[in-house]
Amino acid sequence: MKKQIDLLNGDVKKSFFHYLVPSISATLVTSIYILADTIMIGRGVGPIGIAALNLLLPVYSLFFGTGVLFGVGGSVFFSVARGKGEERTAREYFTAALKGVIIASLFYEIVFLLFFDSVTLFLGKTQQMEPLVNEYGKILVSGAPVFLFSSFLQAFVRNDKSPRTAMAAVITGGVTNVALDYVFIFPMGMGMAGGAIATVIGSAVTVAILCSHFFSPHNMLRPVRQVSMRKTGEAFVSGLSSFMIELSSGIVIFMFNRQLLYWIGELGVVVYGIISNSALIVNSVCNGIAQAAQPIMAVNFGAGKKDRVERTRKLGLLAAFTAGILFAASGILNPSIIIYTFVKPTEEIMALAPTAVRLYFFSFLAVGANLLFSTYFQSVLRPGAAFFLSLMRGAVLNGLFIVILPLIFGVDGIWATMIFTEFATILAAVYLFTKNKTFKEV
Repeated sequence: MKKQIDLLNGDVKKSFFHYLVPSISATLVTSIYILADTIMIGRGVGPIGIAALNLLLPVYSLFFGTGVLFGVGGSVFFSVARGKGEERTAREYFTAALKGVIIASLFYEIVFLLFFDSVTLFLGKTQQMEPLVNEYGKILVSGAPVFLFSSFLQAFVRNDKSPRTAMAAVITGGVTNVALDYVFIFPMGMGMAGGAIATVIGSAVTVAILCSHFFSPHNMLRPVRQVSMRKTGEAFVSGLSSFMIELSSGIVIFMFNRQLLYWIGELGVVVYGIISNSALIVNSVCNGIAQAAQPIMAVNFGAGKKDRVERTRKLGLLAAFTAGILFAASGILNPSIIIYTFVKPTEEIMALAPTAVRLYFFSFLAVGANLLFSTYFQSVLRPGAAFFLSLMRGAVLNGLFIVILPLIFGVDGIWATMIFTEFATILAAVYLFTKNKTFKEV
């Protein structure tokens, strides 16, 4: 029988690294669903295919983020309750969060199928993109419940002390997606539709493997018959910061697409498609680091073990800054490798893309720390601080800087938006942390 790790009494560093690789693998492979589509669509369909896919990424972020909303939001209470030894309460929070994700799945399926054209026009669909957007997007929307349950179950299975099951699920789903991407797009010539079908099937495989956890002897994810909607609401509020973290990539993509279409045209969206997919990888790795720390911080917070929470936070910050330095250096020192990974660039693309990559990648220095601080506040039941950071980073500061900076610096101001956003957010995070230490409130 596999030995369960002791999050309350075991070595903190050992516990963190026990979760680190599975958590990063899980979050990273999830982003590979879209990354594989982008690379193969770029090679098999062309640059406009990348622009069309990039236009739809906010929809994918919404679906995946809603699963995280209830998954992480509910699993924080689940872990805190288990830290207090309240197993029945923990199961109630799982049930409440499950209700929330089922309702959300049905809502999205109905709304997006009825208003697909209106939504994609709002996102910036042009006449040239329209056939490709429709081809990919309608299949993506039909798979909404699969995407929601994938991220929902990942969070709960990880918090139920089975990070390796979550890792195995997303890796298997990711490999399935990549393999089917190639088969559907190239030998079978299915184009955008092939990429979308591969993505839905890959996520379905992930969900199927995650469900195997329910048959594990260590499984504590057992629904109860009756649970109040109040607990669903608590999970919703707790998960808002994680939702904003996931949704922020979609919001940023939407705002960048609109500004680039105004300032440059479709070429700008193609270049940003390259950058935004790179950013998905960076956010996935950094979010994986934060999610590795989250169960340890939450369960020890529930048990009142301040020193273990703080040691975990410091380990997470060290890992986050290390990842940020490596990612930033990769784009700043050699942007051509990033560009050629996605497309066979034209002269126009190469005239624009290297500067764009260098400026945008500099912002990666602060991404991991921002995600870690948001997760820390969430884990110690300060959802207000966590949501504030996620909202500022994901919408408010981006919306402000992406309008103002181009007026001052031209197109380079668009690419520099994330530098200003990430570093302003980290200053706010440090201020919130030092101003009001959580354990003084408890």
